Amino acid sequence: MTSPNDQQLAKANAERKPLTVVIGCDTFSPDVNGAARFAERLAAGLVRRGHDVHIVAPAGSRKFGTWQETHEGQRMTAHRLFSLRWYPHDWLRFAMPWSMRRNARKILDTVKPDAVHIQSHIVVGRGLSIEAEQRGIRMVVTNHIMPDNILDFTVIPERTQEWLVRTQWAAARKVFDRAFAVTTPTRKAADFLEQYSGLTGVHAISCGIEAGQYTPSFEPRKRNTILFVGRITSEKQIDVLLKALAKLPAELDAHVDIVGGGDQSKNLEHLTQQLGLGDRVRFLGKVSDADLKHAYTNASVFAMPSIAELQSIATMEAMASGLPVVAADAMALPHLVHDQVNGYLFEPGNVDALAERLTTVLTASPEEYRRMQDASLELVAAHDIERTLDTFEALYRGQQVTDPTTEPHTARADHEEHAD
Repeated sequence: MTSPNDQQLAKANAERKPLTVVIGCDTFSPDVNGAARFAERLAAGLVRRGHDVHIVAPAGSRKFGTWQETHEGQRMTAHRLFSLRWYPHDWLRFAMPWSMRRNARKILDTVKPDAVHIQSHIVVGRGLSIEAEQRGIRMVVTNHIMPDNILDFTVIPERTQEWLVRTQWAAARKVFDRAFAVTTPTRKAADFLEQYSGLTGVHAISCGIEAGQYTPSFEPRKRNTILFVGRITSEKQIDVLLKALAKLPAELDAHVDIVGGGDQSKNLEHLTQQLGLGDRVRFLGKVSDADLKHAYTNASVFAMPSIAELQSIATMEAMASGLPVVAADAMALPHLVHDQVNGYLFEPGNVDALAERLTTVLTASPEEYRRMQDASLELVAAHDIERTLDTFEALYRGQQVTDPTTEPHTARADHEEHAD
């Protein structure tokens, strides 16, 4: 259900002239991660609404320059910057910090945008923020970063990592202070950002999802498949999921499908063999959108053991596919997964607790399983991408906004009433 505020924003945005928006990213397609997926979905949604969108991002190869790209079925201008591979990471490339301001000046003076939306403060965002401020261009900054996301890919000794985190927050604060508005995907993430950066007034705006693109299945599953989708990195704690699989009752004959790539793939494949799970775990790597949606539709339950999610687009995609979810009770995951409503939460890192929650879902009666499916679909409906687009359009135009409500209470209330 749309609120009066949602309706007013949509009407106001529809009545105004199209905007020219520069979206600055340190990671963008073909990268596969939450920040890149959000920027891609945001850009495509804005183009679909008639806006002129320019992406500034590292080149995905040795080829760099300005050209047209198609993302989510929409054509947009991409300014791909000369980049180098960051070898501690399996795919990450970064633009050159010393040339970023020169690149930003050239792009902003050519495009003359109405607004700049920065997705990261590290290289691209920092350069764009300095040059946009000098030109009086309105800026919105969205934070997708947790310290855990950075530390995994550094070669800095552990004793100096605390210094690195402090340095990163100080650098981020300089970028944030230049912005008209600072946003992050959930209220939990906004509270976290305010606590560690010293900011106030951070907006909680969901990354949003086109739920209609995903296909729930209400047919009985042919086998018990536990699905994980995301980067294969240490903060995702996929090892906890594999160890939990080894503890599930043998009669469940449960399997795990892991979709995504990352630096921990080899280690997790080795752990799988150590646990004697070689025939029950599939590492599918990066897959096409069609194959990903098929994996969601046919899974039995989605597992997200990560401890560093500022929202988790993969979890929202699973919910839009009608899956019950078992997730770590960490960061923003409880914002999506309501314990005993659309799935279960477990203590982060607790293998036995994860195994117990997975068993509960996989042994649920058809009626209970369907109730969890329906709850996932209801809860994810509050994260409609159109509400996200309305809100960001308003910020680009300099309007003050009320953060969209993404916590519907009907599923929880219905469950509590049923429990009574």
